Amino acid sequence: MTLDRISKALVRLALEEDLGRGDVTTQDFVSPGLRLKGRFLVKSAGVFCGTAAAEEVFRLAAPGTRLRWLKKDGDCVKAGTVAGVLSGGRRILSAERTALNFLQRLSGIATLTRAYAERARGTRARIFDTRKTAPGFRALDKAAVLAGGGCNHRQGLYDMAMLKDNHLAALEPAELARRLARFRRRRKGVLVELEAKTHGEVVLAARLGADVVMLDNMSRARLRREIGWLRAHAPKAGIEVSGGLGLEDIRPLARLGPDRISVGKLTHSAPALDISLELEGTGT
Repeated sequence: MTLDRISKALVRLALEEDLGRGDVTTQDFVSPGLRLKGRFLVKSAGVFCGTAAAEEVFRLAAPGTRLRWLKKDGDCVKAGTVAGVLSGGRRILSAERTALNFLQRLSGIATLTRAYAERARGTRARIFDTRKTAPGFRALDKAAVLAGGGCNHRQGLYDMAMLKDNHLAALEPAELARRLARFRRRRKGVLVELEAKTHGEVVLAARLGADVVMLDNMSRARLRREIGWLRAHAPKAGIEVSGGLGLEDIRPLARLGPDRISVGKLTHSAPALDISLELEGTGT
C-alpha cells in the first residue's frame, strides 16, 4: 500500500499532536546514545494491517530506524505473533505510540471486515464499506477494508453519484430523469446509484437505468421480493443491501442474492487489535 497525500499529511498531524514541542520524557531521561531493538507483538488473533502508515511514522519521527515486517497487510495472525522487528536510536520511543495507533486501528478494521466477508463466502454478495470513516483516515480505512477481504464503495463525493432520500425528496421523477440524462452526457463512466425504500422507488430506479440500486432498511421478506423483481426487470443493475447490519444478519441476507452488502460498522465501530511494541536497550 502506498500512502496518498492526505494519509501522509495525517501521519504528520498525528505526530505533531503527540510530540508538540518535543518528547520531554525521552529527551530528559534517555541517553542520546542508547540503541534499541524491538518487536511488534500481536496479542490477539486478527488480520494485520497498517504497515505503510507505521513506516511513515518512523521515517518522520525516528529517521534511521531499521524496520522489517515479518507479516504483511492482510495476513491472518494469532495471539503471540511477532509481526515485525526494528532497531535504532532513542527516537523510536517518540514514534512508538503513533505507529501503534495506526497499526491497531487499521488491523481492527481489517479483522472486522474479514469476519463479515467470511459470512458472505460462497454467495454472490460482497461486503462493501461506506463513507463512515474517521476524518482524514478515508484512504487508510478503506485500504484496511481491502486487506480484510472487503470491497470499497465510492472514495468520496467525487467518484460516484449516489442519490439518497434527501436528494430525491426535492426531485420529481421527470426532473430526475432529465438531470440523470444530462449527468450521463457530462460525466461518462461515472456510476449512478439510487436508494430505494419502497417498491415504487425500486421501479423508478430500474426505469431510470441506475447502475446500482440500494435497498435500504427493508425486511428480509421485502428484500427477497425486491431482489427477485430487479433480477427479472433490471438484470444489469447491481443490487446493494444496507441498513445497520450486524454479523448475524450477513449470511441470511447474502443468501437472498444481492451483489453488495454495505456495512458502516467496518470503519466506524471496529475495535482496535491489541498490538504492542516490546523494546530493549542494546547499550550506548
